[in-house]
Amino acid sequence: MSFNIAELFLNTTQKFQNKTAYKFKKNGEWNSINYNELYEKVTGLALGLLSLGVRPKDRVGIASENRIEWIISSLAISLIGAVDVPIFPTLSAKQEEYIFNDCAAVAVFVSNKFQMSKLLEVKESLTHLRHIIVMDDEFITDDLGVKKFSNVIARGQELKDNKERESIINDLAQKISIDDLLTIIYTSGTTGNPKGVMLTHKNIYSNYEDLRDDIIPINETHTFLSFLPFCHVYERMGGFYTAFFAGSTVVLAESIEMVVSNIKEFKPNYMTTVPKLLDTIKKRVSTSMEKEKESKQKIFRWAVNTGIEYVRAKGNNKLGFLLSSKYKLADKLVFSKLRAKLGVDKITFVSGGAALSPETCEFFLALGYIVVEGYGLTEASPVIAASRVQNIEPGTVGIPLKSVQVRFGEDGEIIAKGDNIMKGYWNDKEATSACLDEEGWLYTGDIGIITEKGNIKITDRKKHILVSSGGKNIAPQPIENLVSQSLYVNQCFLVGDQREYCTALIIPDFDQLKVLAETFSIAYNTTSDLIKDSKIISFIKMEIDKYQKDLAKFERVRKFVLLDQPFSIENGELTPKLSVKRKFVERKYSDLIDQMY
Repeated sequence: MSFNIAELFLNTTQKFQNKTAYKFKKNGEWNSINYNELYEKVTGLALGLLSLGVRPKDRVGIASENRIEWIISSLAISLIGAVDVPIFPTLSAKQEEYIFNDCAAVAVFVSNKFQMSKLLEVKESLTHLRHIIVMDDEFITDDLGVKKFSNVIARGQELKDNKERESIINDLAQKISIDDLLTIIYTSGTTGNPKGVMLTHKNIYSNYEDLRDDIIPINETHTFLSFLPFCHVYERMGGFYTAFFAGSTVVLAESIEMVVSNIKEFKPNYMTTVPKLLDTIKKRVSTSMEKEKESKQKIFRWAVNTGIEYVRAKGNNKLGFLLSSKYKLADKLVFSKLRAKLGVDKITFVSGGAALSPETCEFFLALGYIVVEGYGLTEASPVIAASRVQNIEPGTVGIPLKSVQVRFGEDGEIIAKGDNIMKGYWNDKEATSACLDEEGWLYTGDIGIITEKGNIKITDRKKHILVSSGGKNIAPQPIENLVSQSLYVNQCFLVGDQREYCTALIIPDFDQLKVLAETFSIAYNTTSDLIKDSKIISFIKMEIDKYQKDLAKFERVRKFVLLDQPFSIENGELTPKLSVKRKFVERKYSDLIDQMY
């Protein structure tokens, strides 16, 4: 039986009532809200929206960072059968203007006066916009269309008595069809205007049910740490819906910089993450060990090698007594101490959004943590496949969810079908028909294979495959991930399409470069000085060669350039979900790239 999201919300709040739903920091202090209190705020806001003239199927925007008001807003919008349109708060006023005009938003929730000012800047062009609702109370404006979040809730709560409000809310929830739109999520895209992915209540419920049953068996006794943006469908599914409907307590991390600290403080059982965070933690551990005396470093290296050997043997059902005994010793001497330092003894990381390197996955498995890797895209609500705890194979994304069918095209493209697949792109039939056929099969644009263990392995994006001038197909992502395993490399961007050989733009780890500078007695004033130093360049070349020694000759990086600053959203090199805009980067650094050929 399928439920709409409004019904799920009502069932969940009724079931868990006085249990803590969320913990969040406000004005420097940790606050909490239970399921009953959440119900009161959400229903109050829903009725407040109705009183402002917002109706079922209307589109309502959300331009905000992660915060409790984001959750309340999204749930209230869905409760009245309206459609939320969440966006990254980093978007410019012009980008917001395009999205909210395209979806004909009648109201937009914004987090603060800065987000409000962006919207007011383009308000005259937003022909359907009637209300701007500001989550913070501290703002000043003469615009009568701007309202305080708290006032809209109070307005809804004052309309009727408790029983009448409850009756109105229940009636609204029951009228929502599972095929009605729940949300429109605009994909950032690397070129052109973003496309609005239309996801229904059924799409989201199907994915939630599959995750709950097979991938994230979370319940009311668990704590979930959430730090990824809710406006992206990955965290919305994992850190919002799946955790909330299970009755767990969700801690909203203070920021990405505070995630490790929040892990120590709240000791979560689950958290969704991206590979970058796990890579960073792994590198920090390795870096800190390099400062220890040689005897400790030797024990650490032995323990990690033993742990990886143990993980591989266990995965192949070839675990013997001797290796098990060695691993127990490694755990006692090293891994238990590392877990104590990280602040949590048991945790399940659900990794997605990009490919997780096998090396990082094996490291965390050896450490004693569970790492589940998922694969999907916004158009699939988002999960298509995920690894199962009993059959984790590093470097793969497991098997399809139970209600998702997967087949492969002649070129290896992954094609998926199921109740989780989007309705289409908003106002864009041409783009819809380009990736969704008449039978409902979604052409993902990702290339994959099936391993001997039956798991899906993503080899690359179809459109990102590089073809050398000699006709060799090169998948850049695995090579970039491999080179980025070096402690001295933060990011690697591979170039080689229609070229004789591969080159790379390398963003080094600047903290490690400073250590190298001290080791080599290199005098410098800025990081720009460091990346030009011949000793630094020679050392980085040795590192790259060390990690790429097992690659085919045509896949190896022959030349590289060090950049003096990381790719960023602000500079246009990254999408809001931190994917590299390959075409943009190639254009921006075309002079440097040409010099390498």
